[in-house]
Amino acid sequence: MEHPLTQFEYCPKCGSSQFIINNEKSKKCIHCGFVYYFNPSSATVAFILNEKEELLVCKRAKEPAKGSLDLPGGFVDMNETAEEGVIREVHEETGLIVQEVRYLFSLPNLYLYSDFKVHTLDAFFFCKVADTSHFNAMDDVADSFFVPLSNIKPELFGLSSVRKGLTMFLAQQ
Repeated sequence: MEHPLTQFEYCPKCGSSQFIINNEKSKKCIHCGFVYYFNPSSATVAFILNEKEELLVCKRAKEPAKGSLDLPGGFVDMNETAEEGVIREVHEETGLIVQEVRYLFSLPNLYLYSDFKVHTLDAFFFCKVADTSHFNAMDDVADSFFVPLSNIKPELFGLSSVRKGLTMFLAQQ
């Protein structure tokens, strides 16, 4: 297996090229002694149901998996909680205002961004919104629509953690 830091050739602290593998999760700079541990980025995924018990589904407007199905969500920004991140992402992508957030579970994911493998830890939330009748596809979403739970096909979703998360969510319904 390729070391997760193979794309990092130089020490991020001093710029030395003597940045070598320290262990399976880190690299160490021979020049300044800095050790960099590779940890996953935090991301969120939202399950939003309307009054008919249909799930809000999005179509991805950008790579990775452009054109495939997805759920609202995205990366957590610095200095925000995962709950704040999912609320912000849902609003940015759909215009919906989340009123209540309930954590469900998390799954690891590998997200290819600009030919760089980003390891993520995706936190899945059940989100309640007051009004599901007014929403738009915005930000990195090409389209958004509600689908009856019985018609959800996880294999049509482009990201592996979302496929697995959907399978787990549907099994609980």
